[in-house]
Amino acid sequence: MNHFSQIAAKLEAYHIDAMLLSCEANRFYASGFHSSGTDGMALVTREKNYYFTDARYTEAAGRAVQGAELRETGPGKSYSLRLKEAVQEQSVHRMGYEDAYMTVKDYEMYSKALSCELVPATELLLELRRVKDQEELASMTAAQRIAEQALEDILKEIRPGVTEKEIAARLQYLMLHYGAENMSFDPIVVSGPNGSLPHGVPSEREIRAGEFVTMDFGCIYHGYCSDMTRTVAVGSATEEMRTVYETVLAAQAAGIAAARAGVCGKDVDGAARSVIEAAGYGSYFGHGFGHGVGVEIHEGPNASSANDKPLPAGAVISAEPGIYLPGKLGVRIEDVIVITESGCENLTRAPKELLVL
Repeated sequence: MNHFSQIAAKLEAYHIDAMLLSCEANRFYASGFHSSGTDGMALVTREKNYYFTDARYTEAAGRAVQGAELRETGPGKSYSLRLKEAVQEQSVHRMGYEDAYMTVKDYEMYSKALSCELVPATELLLELRRVKDQEELASMTAAQRIAEQALEDILKEIRPGVTEKEIAARLQYLMLHYGAENMSFDPIVVSGPNGSLPHGVPSEREIRAGEFVTMDFGCIYHGYCSDMTRTVAVGSATEEMRTVYETVLAAQAAGIAAARAGVCGKDVDGAARSVIEAAGYGSYFGHGFGHGVGVEIHEGPNASSANDKPLPAGAVISAEPGIYLPGKLGVRIEDVIVITESGCENLTRAPKELLVL
C-alpha cells in the first residue's frame, strides 16, 4: 500500500512541482515502507517519485517500495546531494516541504543546497491522511481485533495483588503474540486513585479489590494504529463507581450518535460533554472527546471543543470521554469510529458494560 499517486495529484492545487517528505509518518504514508526517524526521505514530483535511504535499508526498501526510484545515500552521496540531483532532473522550481516537522537547521541546509523555492505544504499530507481508504481501514480493523484479543486474555489475569506494570507488560506481549508489529504507544494501566491520571504511567502499585483498573492500549498492524480503553472493577463496585461509569458510557453514546460527516468536531465533543456536565462531573472531564487515528496514534481530525471544522467522511477518530476524580478514581471508555455520510461505523467490538472481575 502506498499513496504516491494521491500526493502527486495534489501538487497542482498547492501550486508546487514536488513534495519533499522527511517526516517518518509521511514517508510511510507515501511509500508503505518504514524506516526509523531521519533514516529516509521521499520526493514526489508530477512525473516521477524518488525514495532515498542509506545502505542499512537499501535492500529492505527495494523489496517494499513500489512506484518510486530508490537511490542510496552514503559517503559522498548525502541526502542533500541526492535531492539536488532529483530536483534538477525534474526541473522543480517550487518544492513543498513539511513546515510542521522540518527543523530550522535542515530548512537552512536545503535552502542553500537547492536551486528551487521551498514552499510550506504540510497541509497537503494532513489533508490526505484525514480520510482513510479501504486498505487503510482494513489494516486499522485488523489492529483493533488484535487489541481486543489481548483484552479478552488480560481480563482473566486481573486480580488483587497483580501490579499495574505486570498488566501493561502482559498486554504488550499479548498484542505481539497475536500479530502486532509494535505498540501504538506505551500502554496506560492505572488503578484505584491512580485512575484519576488520564495518561498515568503503570507503576508497581498492586491491584486491590473494590477499585477500578483502566487500560488504554493499542497496536500497529501494517503501519496503522488501533486505540482502545476499557475500565473494569475488581471484586466489587460502589454506587459512586457505578454512577461515574454509567455517566461516561452515556456520554460516549451521545458523542457517537452525534458523529457524522459535516458535523464539526466541537459539536461531537459537546454532545458527550453535556451528558457529563448534566451529571455534575463537568469539571472532571478535562480532555477532548476524541482524536484522529491512523499512521500516528494522534493525528487529525479531532473531536474537541477547539475544532470548529466539519469532520470528513472517511475520517477515523477515537471516542473516549472520561471522568477523573483526583486521588480517588477515574473512568475512561474508548472506541474508534469511522465517520460516514449517514453517521459513523464503530470499529471496536469489545463489550462496554461494566465488568466486575
